[in-house]
Amino acid sequence: MFSKTDTCRKSQRPSALILAIVLALLLSACGQTQTPKVYRVGILCGLDFFASTVDGFKAKMTELGYIEGKNITYDLQKTNFDEAAQEQILKKFVADKVDLIFVFPTEASIQAKAIAEGSNIPVLFANAALEGNTLVDNVGAPGGNITGVQFPTTDNALKRFEMMHELLPDAKRMWVAFLNGYPTVGPELEVLRPAAAAAGVTLVEVPATDVADIQVDLDARSAAADIGMDAILIIPEPLTAGPDAFAVIGKFAAEHKLPIGGALIMTENYGSIFGYTPDSVKVGEQAAFLADKIFKGTPAGTISVVSANSYLTINYKIAQELGIVVSDGLLNQAVEVIR
Repeated sequence: MFSKTDTCRKSQRPSALILAIVLALLLSACGQTQTPKVYRVGILCGLDFFASTVDGFKAKMTELGYIEGKNITYDLQKTNFDEAAQEQILKKFVADKVDLIFVFPTEASIQAKAIAEGSNIPVLFANAALEGNTLVDNVGAPGGNITGVQFPTTDNALKRFEMMHELLPDAKRMWVAFLNGYPTVGPELEVLRPAAAAAGVTLVEVPATDVADIQVDLDARSAAADIGMDAILIIPEPLTAGPDAFAVIGKFAAEHKLPIGGALIMTENYGSIFGYTPDSVKVGEQAAFLADKIFKGTPAGTISVVSANSYLTINYKIAQELGIVVSDGLLNQAVEVIR
């Protein structure tokens, strides 16, 4: 016959065995190191003009603790405004199930939002205008799975015109070419037209589908007795900011000794007098802070869109070559003066 003590000892044996197994598992788990998360970011640079945005983004991400090759990787793709190529790249990012799509400028950002919809992949845009499209619901709550750094498009268009008018108060005709149908152009022209009319300036609007259209327009003007313009204004849109289009525009301007203003672009033989635009490196840095919030668990659509600051750069050397006087007021506003 067993005693009560023997019975209790026997009943405790299974419990003691289970406890020993649990302890062994816990100790084993404590001795293991967890594999750190490696974030995968697909980057689409849709316009070379903004290429340095990537540099600012990567540098700031490193400062925030995301070390390339260690806990973050980047798949950088560039198209320089090729919508068909952008579509394929964005679809691949989604198929690869990247942790974040970082994309710019406007058109590529709109494509990214549409292609990533339903994939649960957050989209972070930069250098993108919010006017004339449905990229976000509103600045404070962009909605969906998207946020980013907006380009102050209409403000910049108006400011560029005002600066050009200050530099050339006697110029009555400003030639403005743009990509026909581009989403930002309509809102820009809506603010430019009344400002130009009030200043007694005619905007010579040239909608174009490609560089060839710009070439045709300028060739016709060169053959005419009157070229029909006193200055060339570059507004925020992708066509005239591209190197191919600017080569055509710059050549025409040099032949006719015309000033170009708006975006600071340089070629071997010619350049613009001034540029008023956000610093792409700083835009990339702003975007990195938003990416960090997303990686730390904040839904992208709840993160307020931030706006890029614009900076004035003056090419004083070209202004002097054209005999244009730059006021002290403009020089004092400039963050850089090229002499």
